[in-house]
Parts: sequence; structure tokens; C-alpha cells
Amino acid sequence: MKIHILGICGTFMGGLAQICNQQGWQVTGSDLHVYPPMSDQLQEAGIILHEGYDPAVLSGDLDLVVIGNAMSRGNSLVEAVLDGNIPFISGPELLGRLTSEMTVLAVSGTHGKTTTTSMLSWILEHEGLSPGFLVGGVPENFGVSARRGAGKIFVVEADEYDTAFFDKRSKFIHYHADVFGINNLEFDHADIFADLAAIETQFHNAIRRIPRSGFIISRAGVGAIERVLNKGCWSNQLSIGQGTPVDFTINGNQLIASGSDMKIEWPMRGLHNAQNAELAVAMAHVVNVPMDRAFFALSEFGGVERRLNLLFENGSLKVWDDFAHHPTAIATTLDTLTEEQTPLVAVIELRSNTMKAGVHSKSLMASAACADFVYWVLPETITWDTSLLLRSNGTSIVVRDVSALEKQLAQQASGQIVFMSNGGFSGIQKRLVARLTEC
Repeated sequence: MKIHILGICGTFMGGLAQICNQQGWQVTGSDLHVYPPMSDQLQEAGIILHEGYDPAVLSGDLDLVVIGNAMSRGNSLVEAVLDGNIPFISGPELLGRLTSEMTVLAVSGTHGKTTTTSMLSWILEHEGLSPGFLVGGVPENFGVSARRGAGKIFVVEADEYDTAFFDKRSKFIHYHADVFGINNLEFDHADIFADLAAIETQFHNAIRRIPRSGFIISRAGVGAIERVLNKGCWSNQLSIGQGTPVDFTINGNQLIASGSDMKIEWPMRGLHNAQNAELAVAMAHVVNVPMDRAFFALSEFGGVERRLNLLFENGSLKVWDDFAHHPTAIATTLDTLTEEQTPLVAVIELRSNTMKAGVHSKSLMASAACADFVYWVLPETITWDTSLLLRSNGTSIVVRDVSALEKQLAQQASGQIVFMSNGGFSGIQKRLVARLTEC
């Protein structure tokens, strides 16, 4: 089987490329920019990458082209595929076909999908089940974002974003999940969803596809999740969170299971990670991993790259990197870092389509309330009134010049700096750390 993947350096498509490669298929791919860390993973696997979208890369013996959801009509390679009548498919549909004979565990929700998927994959690995997985990040325990696995279980980060330009259904519709976990549910992706109700409809479409023998595992007390389930649920249900049998709390560096004597030393930070652990443990439990064994496996969980990673520490200053790009996630990350009780500087890039559209403009300032100073980094395309981000006491500013910001941050001698973005942030984190290391 010979395939070419369009948008191969995205986390999902790059992970899919690795799985196809492990199937023994011949895999090549194109992307506008070929960049680490995904390019490193792919090249180490022997996958040939092409930068740009030159139709000449489409050889005559291709069996299939896989089209990522970042591709649109007008793209030169997309047009060449259509004009040449070359068979094509979306990434999510192909993954669904590849995992059709496996037990699929799909982790969904607005926040925490990557970390929870990584935790669940690690629990199953710790049990010797050798799961396959596809994660929107790089779990430290595995060092790669995806693998085919030698076992019968596949764990997938189940995103509600649309599938492709030719298929506007949510990605998770294609995964044929046997166990569907919903960690939380809020409004996001304003570029494709009109409101929260539209997202709830897609979640219920997914629930309609779960077999009667399968499981829906969801957080208790979340109104949006309750509305989805009340539309109809024909599978087994299990609730997690406060007041349920799967209820975890944090005490310092320990994760504690409420109502029992189970506790572990816990390398993760924040209540949100305890909630991620609840879902991971519950999903592992319904595929026959004892609850206590799943819980104790998390003591060896190493985290995920770009999920509140400590990049630098010199005794007086810490620099963190985080993926937060929604007001709830921003607030959660900053609240977690206040435990340090040192001055906290937040550098927040308004990069996502929802942020650019100003959907959360009125809640952003409140989301950063725990930070002592905030730099709001703006893309050129923002047109809404960014004065909404400015505090009256002058402890927040909006910036566009990342180079000037880098120099300013390098002058900070103590406290904490946290970068938050769903993108690469122009590499400012690494450059700042290099500057600080030289000092």
C-alpha cells in the first residue's frame, strides 16, 4: 500500500502517518512547513517529507491520498488529486478503518484530552496490554505521539473539530468507539460551531454510535454533558468526579482517591490533572483493569510535552510552557502556578480561531486574574477591541513584537514566567531559555 498524506506535520496526521508506516505501508507526505517535533518523529521512522504542495509529488502508483482537515479547495495538491481522480480519504476515516477490529477507547472533551489519552495509554501499557494510541502531543512515557500497538486496544484523542473540507462531521464520529469518555464540555471552535448547542449535537451523534455493550463515561454535574445524555443514551454509563466512586483530590504532591486509603506520589500539578486521572482510570477499569492497579500506575506517569512543562529553573526563576488556549484552561493553569507563591508573569498568545474571533474577549481578563502581570500576544488578524484585556493598574499589555517581548522577559530575575499557546509561539520559549542559560 502506497499513500501520500497532505498536512502530515499536524499532530493527528503525523501520528496517523506513523501508524500507517508501522502497518508496513509506504508513506510519504506534504505540508506547508516541515518542522519539529513532528518532522523529527517522521524522519526517524523513514517517512519522506515534502515541504510545500507541489503536485509533482503525486506519483502514478499511489494507492491513496489522505487529506488533512487543514486542507481546502484551491490547494494545488488537493486540486491535482481531484483532477487526477486519485482515490482519497480523510484522516479520521482511515484511522477508523485501521482500528475497526480493535477495542477503541475515545477520550473527548473541551480540555485535557491529550493528557488523559496519554494517562490511559500509559495505564494500559503498565498492565502489559501494549495498546495502540494516537495522541495530540508527545507523552513522556512513550516519546512518540502514536503507535499501532501489539495488543487489541486502541486509545485515541477524540476531537470534535470537523473532519475535512469534504466531510464536516466531527472527527470522533469515525472512530467506532467502544468506550467514549467525556471529561468536560464548553463552547470552543467558534470558527465552525455557532454555539454550544451545535457542539452538543455532534457529541450526541457520537453517542448514537456507541454499541449497547459499550460504555459512556462522563463527568458528573456538567450541564452540557447532562443535556447530551438526556437526548438519549443506549450504552452502559459510568459517572466520574465529585460524589461518585471515581473521585480524586490533590494534596501537595499526592493524588488521593476519596473514600479509600489509596494515594500515590504524583508528578502532575493542579486539580484539572486529578480530573484527567479520574477519566483515565475509569476508562481503563471498564476494559478490565482493576481500579487500584490503574490508579497506582499513574505514579509512574511522566506527563506530556507542552502541558505545563518546566523549561528552566535557576533557584529564583522558573519558566513554564503550556498549551492553554481557552479561558477555562488559562485560569486553571494560572491557579495551579499560584501554589508557588512567587510573582507570576503570563504570556498568552491569542492564536486559536476562537481567540482571533473575539468569542471569549469579555472573559479573558478574568481568566488571567491569578497572574501578577499579563502579556497578551496578538496576531495581525485580530480586529476586536483589545482594550478589554487591559487592567486599570497597568499590569497587562498587548504586544505584537515577539522579539521585543523576548528581550523584556530576559530581564526578569525572579518569580515565574508561563507561556500559553496552542502553537509554537515563534519559538520564543526556547530562545528565552537560551538567553537565561547564558546569564
